[in-house]
Amino acid sequence: MTNVSCRFAMMGERETLLVVDDDTQVREMLVDYLSSQGYRVHGAADGESMRALLQAETPALVLLDITLPGEDGLSLARYLRERHDTGIIMVTASGEVIDRIIGLEIGADDYVAKPFDTRELLARIKSVLRRARPAVAPTAPAAEPEQIRIGPCRLHLDSRRLFDADGMEIALTSMEFDLLRIFGTRPNRVLSRDQILQLTQNRDWDPFDRSIDIRIARLRRKIEPDPSKPQVIRTVRGAGYMFVPTAAV
Repeated sequence: MTNVSCRFAMMGERETLLVVDDDTQVREMLVDYLSSQGYRVHGAADGESMRALLQAETPALVLLDITLPGEDGLSLARYLRERHDTGIIMVTASGEVIDRIIGLEIGADDYVAKPFDTRELLARIKSVLRRARPAVAPTAPAAEPEQIRIGPCRLHLDSRRLFDADGMEIALTSMEFDLLRIFGTRPNRVLSRDQILQLTQNRDWDPFDRSIDIRIARLRRKIEPDPSKPQVIRTVRGAGYMFVPTAAV
């Protein structure tokens, strides 16, 4: 296998990250830096190398550059989201707003623009990984999983999974689950974008950008019988969004 770099941990279990970037200097810098922060890190220069690494192990998070030779990062993000339960952070060039929007629509959990500060990148990685981890709860007798009805679907809070009316699982990103949990536990209550940012602990987002709107639009395609006329998660003009639990049931 060519253009692949790896750093393996010799002690303890560490979360695995995958850096996909065709710039050798940037890729090796990130592999070394993130390894020094306690992660087990692999590096790949292109989609072919990324797929080869995925055959052996699914990482907890993929740091994915958009501008790659051959198959670009957006196509690879779609491939990852369809096949693997992993966090995705897109890396874009400054000003590539459209690419960031498309990346979020595909299902990326976050994005960072080049040039970036490694400390900011590390904070974003930790945030995505933290959201993806199931909450640790005290041991209790076996019981039915706590559920919230979301339109025709059911959200299982303990397993962080969403099922449609026929019992088929609907794939969710960690941020999509967080949004559904926030709405589901606050029915008939208008939530502003700023409140949603606070509740999801994504304070790095700008409440006036399109990140929240894009994710809610993606959720509507998954839970609304008619996403063009949303009834479950409604837009309250000039105020925010509101979950209506009795809609589309």
